[in-house]
Amino acid sequence: MLSVSNLSVQFGKRVLFDDVNTSFLQGNCYGIIGANGAGKSTFLNILTGKSEPTSGRVFLEPGKRMSVLEQNHNLYNEYSVLETVMVGNKPMYRIKKEMDEIYAKEDFGDADGERVGVLQVEFEEMNGWNAESDAATMLSNLGIKADYHYNMMKDLDGKQKVRVLLAQALFGNPDVLIMDEPTNDLDYDTIIWLENFLANYENTVIVVSHDRHFLDSVCTHISDIDFGKINHFSGNYTFWYESSQLAARQRSQQNKKAEEKKNELQEFIRRFSANMAKSKQATSRKKMIEKLNIEEIKPSSRRYPAIIFERDREAGDQILNIEGLKASIEGDTLFKNVDINLKKGDKVVVYSRDSRATTAFYEIINGNEHPVSGKYSWGITTSQSYLPLNNSQFFKNDLTLVDWLRQWAKTEEEREEVYIRGFLGKMIFSGEEALKTSRVLSGGEKVRCMLSRMMMMRANVLMLDEPTNHLDLETITAFNNSLKNFKGTVMFTTRDHEFAQTVANRVIELTPSGVIDRYTTFDEYMSDKKLKEQRDKMYAVQV
Repeated sequence: MLSVSNLSVQFGKRVLFDDVNTSFLQGNCYGIIGANGAGKSTFLNILTGKSEPTSGRVFLEPGKRMSVLEQNHNLYNEYSVLETVMVGNKPMYRIKKEMDEIYAKEDFGDADGERVGVLQVEFEEMNGWNAESDAATMLSNLGIKADYHYNMMKDLDGKQKVRVLLAQALFGNPDVLIMDEPTNDLDYDTIIWLENFLANYENTVIVVSHDRHFLDSVCTHISDIDFGKINHFSGNYTFWYESSQLAARQRSQQNKKAEEKKNELQEFIRRFSANMAKSKQATSRKKMIEKLNIEEIKPSSRRYPAIIFERDREAGDQILNIEGLKASIEGDTLFKNVDINLKKGDKVVVYSRDSRATTAFYEIINGNEHPVSGKYSWGITTSQSYLPLNNSQFFKNDLTLVDWLRQWAKTEEEREEVYIRGFLGKMIFSGEEALKTSRVLSGGEKVRCMLSRMMMMRANVLMLDEPTNHLDLETITAFNNSLKNFKGTVMFTTRDHEFAQTVANRVIELTPSGVIDRYTTFDEYMSDKKLKEQRDKMYAVQV
């Protein structure tokens, strides 16, 4: 279907890919993973022809069509919504445009009639006469109501544009579908729809994503970029992660017999296959894991940060009490009538369909903003640490990372460079990396610095607003595990489904007409149909 031959990419002295040979086959979904800077987006750009390799070539089987999820959200601003979707099938759209131009001619002649006849046959073979209704159905499935279908793209907000461009990429059943971070700016309901769509998609999908739940739901293979090569592994992300960790442990067990290691790997494959068979995931329909040769399981060279949240003291029973809290912005009520009693050990997903609501909530209870009405009080034994959505205020100086982190030291011992380097080292800022200036950091590096700060503060209550933004899969996985093991109280908002499902024991949803508060898992909360009807009504009311 799609293959890469002798592919090499070099920027100056840096070799990104070295003589890569690989193929992507029909019916499979490949999740491209790799550390930050490994070349994931560069590889997708080469596959789609946006960038040229230093050497080698990309080959798409003749007659096959490739579709790409467009990253430039303003590219189709002068198109209508419906037309933007139909552009996704470029061959069909070109025929449609040519026919429209011929029909619009004032001097329509015999030659034009013959040309239209030829085009109509091709158009019918492409199911073109149903294109408009198919595009409308796709848009409706993605939450773009019919009222918007004839609007101009420039009149949509950012989140609506993302959905239209997603519909464009999916339109017309492309033979190869390429997507770079497709879940960005999508809500949970839309992501679930996309997961189900791709899980049943019969053609080739190649995707880069930091959403582990998404990768687990759609991927039949994980394609690992490491040491300038790309290796395919059967299974989804969780299987790749757990199997690579098992292989790494086995490699360190020098005294363990080869037969024992083989039996351990076989038992792991058997157990994982049984779990897959009970799920709706794409990997179960292929049963690839059951057929996997244990020789394919290799240890990963990935470096995972050591994220460990400890507490100076255990909090008492009184954590946080909120009464009648209300917030609004530009005349819109974000939430009101919020009454919450946070208990020790609660791990709460704070959720809203309007991300402004959750950010305002954290800013209020951290004393950075004032509510319209209501009050809150923290327990006297609590200590709080907050990871805000916007961390730019923390990085307005030219301090080295050592001096930057020293700002939150409480004792002379904590001010020592060796002590501070220990926290930075846990977040993979070692050696000269710790002497970088804070102003030049990437988004992911800034979040890792903020996590170092939080670890150093040793608070017993953690608050996290979209904590996985800008992080790579290795840091997200380590972060997720640390919160599961944390003995204190956590409030967090995230679009990472796996984070929400595996950490939270309580869901609090903020709506314009009130709050919904349930002790339950995130999946159970989101799948409750009666509760969804109630939630829809609460969002429909703006006061």
